Amino acid sequence: MNIPEIIRQMTLEEKAGLCSGADFWHTKAIERLGVPQIMVSDGPHGLRKQDLEGDHLGVNDSIQAVCFPAGCATAASFDRQLVEKMGQALGEECQAENVAVLLGPAVNIKRSPLCGRNFEYYSEDPYVAGQTAASFIKGVQSKNVGVSIKHFYANNQEHRRMSSSSVMDERTKREIYLAAFEQAIQEAKPWTVMCSYNRINGVYAAQDKTALTEFLRDECQFDGFVMSDWGAVDDRAADLAAGMDLEMPSSEGVRDREIVRAVQEGRLPEAAVDLAVERILTIVDRYWQNQNPHANFDRDADHELSREIASQCMVLLKNEDHVLPLSKEKKTAFIGAFAEAPRFQGGGSSHIHCHKVESALEMAKDYPVIYAKGYDVSDHTVQQDLYEEAIRAAKSAETAVIFAGLPDALESEGYDRTHMRLPDCQNALISAVAKANPNTVVVLHNGSPVEMPWIDEVKGVLETYLCGQAVGGATVQVLYGDVNPSGHLAETFPRKLEDNPSYLFYPGEGDQTVYAEGVFVGYRYYATKKMPVLFPFGHGLSYTTFQISDLKTDKAAYADGETVRVTVHVTNTGDRAGKQVVQLYVLPQTKTDAVLRPVLELRGYEKVSLMPGETKTVSFELNRRAFAYYHTALQEWTVLDGDYAIAAGGSSAELETQQVIHIAGRKSLLTDITLNTTVGDILALKGAREILRPLMESYGRTMGDSASDSLGESTASMMEAQMKYMPLRGMISFGDGKITTDSCLAMVEELKKLL
Repeated sequence: MNIPEIIRQMTLEEKAGLCSGADFWHTKAIERLGVPQIMVSDGPHGLRKQDLEGDHLGVNDSIQAVCFPAGCATAASFDRQLVEKMGQALGEECQAENVAVLLGPAVNIKRSPLCGRNFEYYSEDPYVAGQTAASFIKGVQSKNVGVSIKHFYANNQEHRRMSSSSVMDERTKREIYLAAFEQAIQEAKPWTVMCSYNRINGVYAAQDKTALTEFLRDECQFDGFVMSDWGAVDDRAADLAAGMDLEMPSSEGVRDREIVRAVQEGRLPEAAVDLAVERILTIVDRYWQNQNPHANFDRDADHELSREIASQCMVLLKNEDHVLPLSKEKKTAFIGAFAEAPRFQGGGSSHIHCHKVESALEMAKDYPVIYAKGYDVSDHTVQQDLYEEAIRAAKSAETAVIFAGLPDALESEGYDRTHMRLPDCQNALISAVAKANPNTVVVLHNGSPVEMPWIDEVKGVLETYLCGQAVGGATVQVLYGDVNPSGHLAETFPRKLEDNPSYLFYPGEGDQTVYAEGVFVGYRYYATKKMPVLFPFGHGLSYTTFQISDLKTDKAAYADGETVRVTVHVTNTGDRAGKQVVQLYVLPQTKTDAVLRPVLELRGYEKVSLMPGETKTVSFELNRRAFAYYHTALQEWTVLDGDYAIAAGGSSAELETQQVIHIAGRKSLLTDITLNTTVGDILALKGAREILRPLMESYGRTMGDSASDSLGESTASMMEAQMKYMPLRGMISFGDGKITTDSCLAMVEELKKLL
């Protein structure tokens, strides 16, 4: 398409019309100008294409498709190549079904375990979320199908999601809630971005020009179009002015007329409408120029791929006395309704109409397995007959495997959970079975952390998350050792809900939720507070063992902005092949009261496949951002001068090797100096001590006269400590009268030159 010429020929009404959907899933066509429509469809872990009745809560049927593992599971793989492979399959499916844009990935931060949509999100950590999203985007868009990275941004709860305001400071935004989007957009260049329902500091996401234009387009160089979440529009003219281009779904012309009226009344420049139209047409043209009429949606092949991916995502949380893998010759009791009918996806807009689903019970039919239902998914009370049947089965088997988890009704888009517990009947069943059989393993089906009051009673726990329609086969492969588990937690499992850093502030008061925990989200909080957790971020066991050792950097000291090159060795010290996730963390060593920082932050990871006895060297490159924090007064990323430990290990709580480096960064965080600036802050500036010497000597003469000479050096030390937190004006009050306010102001002017 000759887009500038098409825009020149369009009427204002046609331009306004193109800025909203034709229906629930399509953009508008303009036949007289040869502009075709495109279709968008829900994702992100499957194709939920709806041709007839559209909805955004998964109520109406869609085409039969393949449900891949949800975001909670794929992030746990810590495997960029695997996620990209999944994206490629979804891109091929979209091409085969004439879908131009897949609505995903969903990268919102897991602020609280209660968020009803956590199953769709990747991590509590922005680096993991951003890297996983980038891999997914690259995979999908390699098939010339676009994605819509969502929900931009600070959409961290379902409670009042269409009206609530996420209240946070600029540093929290930058370091946590924008960072995942920033990485993915800069690395993978998604075709579109979907803005969220909520407000941020009182401004609806669709009207936030600072985010949609200044951050997305100017800083991140995003060049696609921004669409609304379905029904997220409040003021259409304000949206367009801010940079929100396409409203979805159709407003049946209502808001098209609002756009026309705003332009005619001079409240909205027509150039803003033209720009939105240009962005939309660019993506429409990109899809149709690369549409593949030969693409094939092979559901059975993708089902097999879904199983392969699922097997790499599952996290072995506990394996006492090597209770796993199971013996293929000895009798095992499969207990729990999810063994026969697994829960493998969440509810809402990502709900896939699967062409087939396999259960663990079905896939273990060739092994000596007996089955007891144990509980009713729809009834959370203990049913005595099912309970007793499960106990009998457990007693008759070598090992009892309980398939537990959260029923559909407890985890869905549209509302939040109210607690972290499994249904009472399941907790009671687990304890009873563990008492009946000492070799008890729990297999969990859930999209977010759950409390485990029985954790010390069972020998094994396998977290399958919501692992897609092939979860049954993948679970059996892992349980029986055909696949060595290699997933790691992309979120912390706290011991109880009250331990979560957002507990006191989530979900907020009325239409406002204050992010009072700031940057201390997830493991950043638990590690800094030294709080015991159930399972730490990054945790994941294997049927083999690994050693991570000999971390080295290319030198010991760096200038601000230099790349830090790191190598680390990882060895398979066990007796079977396996994969280890080498995690790299940065730990600031120089403490300052000028800025509060987490004690450690993930800055790199690699998944490594190793044969028994094999050692590999893993390399990382850390750029400036790996050591920086966002300085709100300067409005820039800042590296403080000081020492930083770089550590590697198998989880955030198991750092096995480290090296300390020095970075010559910013010594002072001052942006201005006044008479109210403290002496200690000023002395951090190079050359400041010489300027302040007359003032300090005046103070010292007065204080020295009143101090005991016997104190000697301790007197000087005491005076230095007293001065540290004293404002300059206070020094005048305690001086010997030789320093005046005017002479002190002259010092201030000299000091400002050091900034």
